[in-house]
Amino acid sequence: MRQAFERRRNLIVELAKDIPGFEVNIPQGAFYLFPKCDSYFGKSYNGKSINNAADLAMFLLEVGHVACVGGGAFGSPECIRMSYATSDENIVEAMRRIKETLSLLK
Repeated sequence: MRQAFERRRNLIVELAKDIPGFEVNIPQGAFYLFPKCDSYFGKSYNGKSINNAADLAMFLLEVGHVACVGGGAFGSPECIRMSYATSDENIVEAMRRIKETLSLLK
């Protein structure tokens, strides 16, 4: 099981590094990635403004159909929190959707 989570961690980290505007550190525990995403604050799409990580998480849910949460409750208000406790296929699809959805913000 440990090897599976390490593989998933490495997968999500590499895919997140490929998303413009994300700053990514390699998680050392649990199964969450906290990419810094404040480069998207102040951007908007179809009247939806992104003012903080909670707004960005809601935007990703509503437009990209990917669930994550703002990092403020975890001491990282400039980040979103994403779980990689799922299959490799789900990680790849979620990261594809996130990248595509974030590209809509101007």
